[in-house]
Amino acid sequence: MVDVSAKPAQVRTAEATGHITLAGATIKLIRQNKMKKGDVLTVAEIAGIQGGKRTSELIPLCHPLSITKMEVKASLDKTGVRIESLARCTGPTGIEMEALTAVSVALLTVYDMCKAADKTMQIDEIRLVSKSKEDINDNSV
Repeated sequence: MVDVSAKPAQVRTAEATGHITLAGATIKLIRQNKMKKGDVLTVAEIAGIQGGKRTSELIPLCHPLSITKMEVKASLDKTGVRIESLARCTGPTGIEMEALTAVSVALLTVYDMCKAADKTMQIDEIRLVSKSKEDINDNSV
């Protein structure tokens, strides 16, 4: 692991996105909440949050972070499900791996919940949308 002890604590934010392409019939089942395993979008959002929070346990050289915000949004589009995540922490290292892991786990959850109904699914477009860091303002505490 990289030593970040000399780096200042900053507010760090990252956003990521990804997509899973589904058959039209599968999209319809999700929209009507008729998948056998339950509410696909809600379960994917919760799974993504859990995955983001456990990133340092999954990726060997990731630092464990004090996450202050982990948000995951799953939405249907014309070709499948779009996942978007926002992760924030205060610390000496970035949070982009948590945002990307949240998206990946959410997409894998959609895949798992739909695999009995759709053999053509394809996960794609996982990417970091943005990352930023800001100095901590002592007056904001």
